Order: sequence, then C-alpha cells, then structure tokens
Amino acid sequence: MTKLISLFTTIFLTGCSLVGIRTAEEPHYQVLQDYGNIQIRQYPPILIAQTEITGNYDNSGNQGFRRLAGYIFGKNQSQQQITMTTPVIQEKQSAEQIAMTAPVLQQQFGDKWYMAFILPNNYTLATAPIPNDSAIKLVEMPSKKLGVLSYTGVISEQSIKEKSIELQSWLTQQKYTMISPAQSAAYDPPWTLPFLRRNEIHIEIK
Repeated sequence: MTKLISLFTTIFLTGCSLVGIRTAEEPHYQVLQDYGNIQIRQYPPILIAQTEITGNYDNSGNQGFRRLAGYIFGKNQSQQQITMTTPVIQEKQSAEQIAMTAPVLQQQFGDKWYMAFILPNNYTLATAPIPNDSAIKLVEMPSKKLGVLSYTGVISEQSIKEKSIELQSWLTQQKYTMISPAQSAAYDPPWTLPFLRRNEIHIEIK
C-alpha cells in the first residue's frame, strides 16, 4: 500500500490537496434528482482505459493503478510530446502524456477486480493513444443513468460492500430497476483527510 500511496500522491499532486480542494477534470453529468447523499444522474458517453486484475482488494488496486498510471504517463504508442495539464508535471516524455481525471473506478467480478481511469473529454477512440500494455483496453461507455451514493472516509473492501448494500436497498425501496453491479468511484488520494474525501458508489438504473 505504501507504493500505491506514493504513486497516487504524485498523480494528484496538483489535482487536489490535503484539505479537499480538487481541480482534476471530471466527466460532465446532469443531476436528475437530488436526495442529499444519494443522487440520480445522467452521464453522457465517456471513454475509459480499463484493466482487470485477479487478487484481493489491496493487491489488485495497487497493480491496476500502476498499470493505468503508466499508460497516462506515457506508456502508449503515440510519439507526440505534450505537457500534462492536470496535474502539472514539470517535464515532457518521449510519449504522449494524458491528463489525470477523476474519479478512479473500481468494480469486482467474482475473483477479479476491474479498475478504470476516465480519459479527458477531448479524447475519442480514434484519437486516444494506444496503450503499450495489452492488458489495458480503451472502451467507450454509452450514456447511462446512475444511482449514486456519496460518502466520506477511507475506502476499503468492507466500506464498498456496506455502501453498495445501502444504495441497493434505497434504489429497491424507491422502485428503481438496477441493471449493473455496484461500482466504487474515488476522487481523492489516500493522504487527503478522511472526512474531506469524496467517495461514491455507482449503480446503473433504467
């Protein structure tokens, strides 16, 4: 976990802070209903870089994050040199760098965890750099309506499970039809004060 925290700190160095100030780009969405810590949102199509890892929560999170971070920091087939915009990195690499966005998505399927970074809005499947690592896939996600539960504190496998059950129960009570498993979304690095962290659970609904 120490290495993961170090990497997360580097990536979010200027994207957010110890006191919860965030400047990293986020996907645009429309709030359809607001119930406090639970919202119904409509998301447009988004482009993600995703990977799958077999293992427990901590190990898969570490491996998946490093793999995806390598992609956005230049391990891709584009040779164009651009400067990182969010966060600001004071150097250029021989390969294209891609701005970090929030949130980082994580979801469990059996004994596998899937992790995804959302790419900036200016990229499409046709223009996004091709990953060097074949374990990373670029996927264009269609427009979705999501039930979203927001909470603070430290993310763990247990907190994801508990908050997922809470959101599932609420959606069932409100007569929403769920059409996807629960997904964890993290907006802050581990060193952000726990009570200032923005964490979410997402479930797609009809």
